[in-house]
Amino acid sequence: MKFFIDTADVGEIRQALAMGVLDGVTTNPSLIAKSGRKFEEVIEEICELVPGPVSAEVVSTDVEGMWNEAQKLAKIAPNIVIKLPTTMAGIQACSRCKENDIKTNLTLCFSPSQALIVAKAGATYVSPFVGRLDDISHFGMELIEQIVTIYENYSFETQVLVASIRHPLHLVEAALAGAHVSTIPYGVIEKLLKHPLTDIGLEKFLKDWEKVPK
Repeated sequence: MKFFIDTADVGEIRQALAMGVLDGVTTNPSLIAKSGRKFEEVIEEICELVPGPVSAEVVSTDVEGMWNEAQKLAKIAPNIVIKLPTTMAGIQACSRCKENDIKTNLTLCFSPSQALIVAKAGATYVSPFVGRLDDISHFGMELIEQIVTIYENYSFETQVLVASIRHPLHLVEAALAGAHVSTIPYGVIEKLLKHPLTDIGLEKFLKDWEKVPK
């Protein structure tokens, strides 16, 4: 499974890169707004830092607007992936991007039927939001299992990118379901290595080491 970080905070990206396990970055308008910086300035810096895919989202809601933004964003760096909403206009823009060899990430996916259309349109990634489904009493991870099965049934090339991850178990369940990518907030990345037995064991080793004659 590939690990993307879901952030526009360059400091968090540097920390994740230092771990040596980061494969890419996803951003969105909300994350960019939190940075307090200009959109293109943030995206350019992230693309310079990260060799892998960097998702940059359009804000237009019509096909022509999305397509114009996609062309502009794609020129920023070769590792840019255009993030489009899973709407009729988004699907049409996705098909146009596919025809022009521009990579896409279809976001705000909440059903298997949406994911099927996304794959038919030739998207590079589909981003189902598991946490937001959990919030309204649906099993978000069940959607991931359904999408993975559908894509495997027909050998679609679109990769399942699990989004809206809230805790480490979401990541583990996504891996068990066979998802290709998970995009993870930095706070969750920090929790992945946390285990009380690891802390207790390390503390014991260090105390025993102090008893060893020097």
